[in-house]
Amino acid sequence: QVQLVESGGGLVQAGGSLRLSCAASGRTFSNYHMGWFRQAPGKEREFVGGISRSGGSTDYADSVKGRFTISRDNAKNTVYLQMSSLKPEDTAVYFCTASSGILFNSRSYNYRGQGTQVTVSS
Repeated sequence: QVQLVESGGGLVQAGGSLRLSCAASGRTFSNYHMGWFRQAPGKEREFVGGISRSGGSTDYADSVKGRFTISRDNAKNTVYLQMSSLKPEDTAVYFCTASSGILFNSRSYNYRGQGTQVTVSS
């Protein structure tokens, strides 16, 4: 089992920045690709981005490309999502995921956290 706990969400004005963190415990963190998803009320879950086990490869949804950056620190068992130039449409619950699959940017995963709310005001 892998336990994932997100933090760093909150209320921010449009144009602002936030950094989300996701702390992992349980199994060897570096064995998993990590991802971030979001879900807004009444909308389907959306892939935000993913990062490979080593951190050498990343991928992003077109909607966040150039504004969001995923990174990981395998020594700290933590993955981050740096969000900049935030827009009201970025408002959602953000949750991190861990995948033991082949593709680091797969839309499937083995574990997910409970999520943290991000609200962007206009």
